[in-house]
Amino acid sequence: MHTPVPLIIKVIIPAFNEAESISHVISEIPDSVDEVIVVSNNSTDETEANAESAGATVLTEAQKGYGYACLKGMDYISKQNQKPDIIVFLDGDYSDYPDEMSKIVDPIINDDKDFVVGARVDEWREKGSMTLPQRFGNKLATTLMKLFFNSRFTDLGPFRAIKYEKLLQLNMQDKTYGWTVEMQLKALRQNLSYAEVPVHYKNRIGVSKVSGTIKGAIFAGVKILGWIFKYSFK
Repeated sequence: MHTPVPLIIKVIIPAFNEAESISHVISEIPDSVDEVIVVSNNSTDETEANAESAGATVLTEAQKGYGYACLKGMDYISKQNQKPDIIVFLDGDYSDYPDEMSKIVDPIINDDKDFVVGARVDEWREKGSMTLPQRFGNKLATTLMKLFFNSRFTDLGPFRAIKYEKLLQLNMQDKTYGWTVEMQLKALRQNLSYAEVPVHYKNRIGVSKVSGTIKGAIFAGVKILGWIFKYSFK
């Protein structure tokens, strides 16, 4: 009997001024992960030092934007000799539960799914952890995705895992707020097999750079709807 070869899992964490939270996030990531990559998105606090002390590989991306940070992490991985099997994306604000990562990757490992999104379900969400604009935006976006693409997604949750080869196939482009919805729309258009798993969600440490400001919430909403309508009329 052959012993299964362990899958190589790498985690990309975009982080902008998450000095208070980043070490908590890294410390709770399961040992099955081969490398944790924190991309400091022009942080001005101790995010980079704290991430490095916690054992992460630290990259810097001066261009502000969630997508810019994710793409920086992907570029770093593309230059490595040994490519991963699975990439996990996780926020650096400690609103997710990193120890639930096994739930996120399990459908890929055991059911051969291409892509898995952690859905922040109502009953497992701490009060106040998602703002009204966030909840409304999620509901609107996933309803439109169901209408236009017969999607089963119920959330645009940032805690997600995808086969590395499929991630490359998506040819991700968005540099800012539209990163998550772009990934889901392209997964639908390319007929990737996908699943949602319920995850817990708590109040983040610090103030959100998106939902914590009116400007951020508006720009995120415009970006998300822009991607949906772009793909709807292709």
